[in-house]
Amino acid sequence: MMELMRHEDHRLITGSGKFTADWNLAGQLHASVVRSVHAHARVLSVNTDAAEKAKGVVAVLTAADVTAARYGQIPSGPEIQGVDGCVISKGSMPLLAIDRVRFVGQAVAMVIADSASAAHDAAELVDVVYEVLPAVSSVEQATADNAVQLHPTIPGNVSLTFENGDREAVDKAFASASRTSTLSIQSQRLYGAPMEPKAILATHDASRNVTVVYTPTQGMLGMRASLAAITGLTTTDLEVVAEDVGGSFGLRGGPGVEHGLLVLATRRLGRPVKWVSSRSELFAAEWHGRALKLTGSLALDADDRISAIRFDDHADLGAYNCYFGGFIATNNLSVTMGGAYDVPALYMRSTLAVTNTSPVSAYRGAGRPDIAFAIERLIDHAASEHGLDPVAFRRANFIRADQFPYTTANGTEYDCGDFNAVFDKALDAAVYNEFPERRAKSEARGRLRGIGIGYYVEKSGAGGAPKDEVSCQFDSDGGLLLHAVSGPSGQGHETAYAQIVGDGLGIPAAQIRYRAGAPDQRLVGNGTGGSRSLYGTGSAFKNLVDVVIAKAAPLAARHLNVEPGDVAFSNGRFIGRNGAKGVDLIELAKKHYIDSQTAHPLDSSAETVTGANYPNGCHIAEVELDLETGEIDVPVYTAVDDLGNVISAELVRGQVHGGVVQGAGQAFGEAVIYDDSGQLLSGSFMDYAMPRAGALDKVVSDTHAVPTALNELGSKGVGESGCSGSLPALSNAVMDVLRSAGVPPMDMPYSSHRVWQHVRKEKR
Repeated sequence: MMELMRHEDHRLITGSGKFTADWNLAGQLHASVVRSVHAHARVLSVNTDAAEKAKGVVAVLTAADVTAARYGQIPSGPEIQGVDGCVISKGSMPLLAIDRVRFVGQAVAMVIADSASAAHDAAELVDVVYEVLPAVSSVEQATADNAVQLHPTIPGNVSLTFENGDREAVDKAFASASRTSTLSIQSQRLYGAPMEPKAILATHDASRNVTVVYTPTQGMLGMRASLAAITGLTTTDLEVVAEDVGGSFGLRGGPGVEHGLLVLATRRLGRPVKWVSSRSELFAAEWHGRALKLTGSLALDADDRISAIRFDDHADLGAYNCYFGGFIATNNLSVTMGGAYDVPALYMRSTLAVTNTSPVSAYRGAGRPDIAFAIERLIDHAASEHGLDPVAFRRANFIRADQFPYTTANGTEYDCGDFNAVFDKALDAAVYNEFPERRAKSEARGRLRGIGIGYYVEKSGAGGAPKDEVSCQFDSDGGLLLHAVSGPSGQGHETAYAQIVGDGLGIPAAQIRYRAGAPDQRLVGNGTGGSRSLYGTGSAFKNLVDVVIAKAAPLAARHLNVEPGDVAFSNGRFIGRNGAKGVDLIELAKKHYIDSQTAHPLDSSAETVTGANYPNGCHIAEVELDLETGEIDVPVYTAVDDLGNVISAELVRGQVHGGVVQGAGQAFGEAVIYDDSGQLLSGSFMDYAMPRAGALDKVVSDTHAVPTALNELGSKGVGESGCSGSLPALSNAVMDVLRSAGVPPMDMPYSSHRVWQHVRKEKR
């Protein structure tokens, strides 16, 4: 029988995984949320009398209960400084609406009953009286003259005007430019769509005075810290538990309103309380992603070298400032705004506005795919506009390998890279020079064929914790249980971490298990945000190997009856210097095991401090267009990524493939749509097109490693590379095929109907 590639696979594919909805506790109650049906309205009254009298109902929570408990609001993100020293103006999101609702799906009340059906039925009996107000569902509407004001703290609905770079230098470069190009693109609003719907089970352990929260999360400490900030409890008053997590994509970095409400409910009622969302609730009320419009311009000198790039961006934050929305639209868009190119002058201006839509926060890549998309679309647009070869144009403007470490014009330091080498490898893998022949064959079949290049550079996550700590405990069989706070949501942590530790200690990976969160919840570390879990937590596990070996060496020397300095470790075995004697590490671990209540002498902990690094890569897509139907196929897709040292090639391929397909989902179908009154028109999978198996016929994935010196593994982030490369590559391929049809550019999504309409309109 073929060995499974990942430790997680057998459990997950046989249905024996344990997700949050699978947890059930004795005596648990169930919750249902009453949500606003209006995008903008005053809440005149909330009458819960009928609901409270309904069969099985135990309690109904309203804003008055939240206020009485002195619970706070959803964290609204960092204090970002904007133009002229102004600090971001915030409108914070309450757990339950107090006097106004600002988007369809906002929570107004929570009903708690002895069954889920009873809670849902009673929620229908809560009578909310609204006074409907005008709504704004786009940045253009929100910032128009005389637009309705959403928050008294955000004048003109503009939360912040941000700038980065040297405007004067950029203006000077444009004034003297030989040629310029300008292009506007939209990265449309998206729904995260994790496989596992949002679920929470909260229970208060009165004996310890600790509230335990079972919930999907991508970072134990981030979830716990934010929940403490909302509830006013200390982090030691809270425990977070997650085993299997069915997808995250940024959505599970911090608690939503439901987390705070369930903590309040279980502490008040003294019984466990469970809430499992419906998919339609998530469409309306979960954080959305992207929602960006970016207008980029570049200036060329007489030799067609890029002398400056500038961006004028508009970001839709949704109805409230929540978590990372403001950070994405400022820091994450600007930090790599020069891409892979040696550009002497850079400048970005971003306008962040609030609208009557669901709040926007992190979604896979969190601004990094968007700026890569904007840069590479601008590069291709300029090449087309000025008759330049897109390959030669890129190559002439790349940052050279001998320029690293390279500091961009706006102060970002890329530590290492070899963009030309990655580029060449991708062109070879895609057989780029034979594309004209493939195009001719497509035309012979009545289809148009296009090709697109996307070269991205992204900044992986620096992390919010001061360090990443890990620990391990040996069992009676010499096996290891590993702990860290980085919770997996499909990345393969159990496999990768076991491989790092197993290779270092010479222990079979099958004897090593990983669990996110130590029993005492005292480890410090970062979650998976920003593609940092492998090189952050993984580097700490690499250090753990050295700690275990150092602890085991004296035990081995005693076992071998030699001096401690006379043993050497190799391939899982301690050998005496004379080579005559030896003992396996596993044998030592078994010998010194006492019982499950006694610490093993080889139990160890380790840590590391790692910052950001800069993964990059070149993706090349080919598409075929049927002009009669607007249908676009992707017959072949090539990705070559510099991810530093690769620990598991199979896991890397999986991450890249998943990201590429997720990018294809945005490129060809996904879009959250609101009408002008703020009503959600894409509230189910009937109206929101997800990528399916076969969305891309063939994905060729390879790597070109330029190891970083910024962590012990020499690795760079991989989780967002697929999205960062696929958005520009697929879009440039679609634009190439539209050009061949004599049709101007269009914005995503490139669904068959929208493409068909666009072609017909432009061909008239």
